[in-house]
Amino acid sequence: MERRVRIALVDDHTLFRTGLVGLLSQHPNYEVVADVGSGEEFLAILPTLDVDVVFMDISMPGIDGSETTRRALAERPELRIITLSMYGDEHFYSLMVECGASGFLLKDSDIEEVYAAIDSAVNGDSYFSSALLDSLTRNMSRLATTVSNEEDALSEREIEILVEVCRGLSNQEIADKLFISKRTVDKHRANILEKTGCKNTANLVVYAIKNHLVEI
Repeated sequence: MERRVRIALVDDHTLFRTGLVGLLSQHPNYEVVADVGSGEEFLAILPTLDVDVVFMDISMPGIDGSETTRRALAERPELRIITLSMYGDEHFYSLMVECGASGFLLKDSDIEEVYAAIDSAVNGDSYFSSALLDSLTRNMSRLATTVSNEEDALSEREIEILVEVCRGLSNQEIADKLFISKRTVDKHRANILEKTGCKNTANLVVYAIKNHLVEI
């Protein structure tokens, strides 16, 4: 029998946690192993906790989500942490990515998105709630970037295309915007995926934020 995904919830809103525990408990492949209201509580039980995926609230009294994430991953690097977010929390995203969060989920997401976030995390992928990704990429702006001479570093053109991919543009739309052929964009995009090791747009957004190629 396949091992069930073991999940922990860290959020200071009891009613929200109770509802999410109930929904997750209905899934045959998931098991909620911890349900706590603060970063301090989670860090206290972490040494003896067998857990795969953690849902982490950003804003909590005491130790907040980013610091809890940083400390948890310092102790258990294999953990996959999904940030629980609300609209208006975007200014925390860069910090959460830097601390090691691998997913962002709006608190009002439907249960199918919750399942998708868990499955992505387990598979080693990043995840953004679809509504959140749309909002985030629309508001991204490019940062001035020095191109490294390392062989696997992105070129200036690749960075330019990466930013547009993160904004949700198709290869044809990018080609039209940059006045280059779609074939050229296709080739650059393939190179970007190979160099970054990313599989999808959500992974690329995390990469771009983590490497300070965009600001949000």
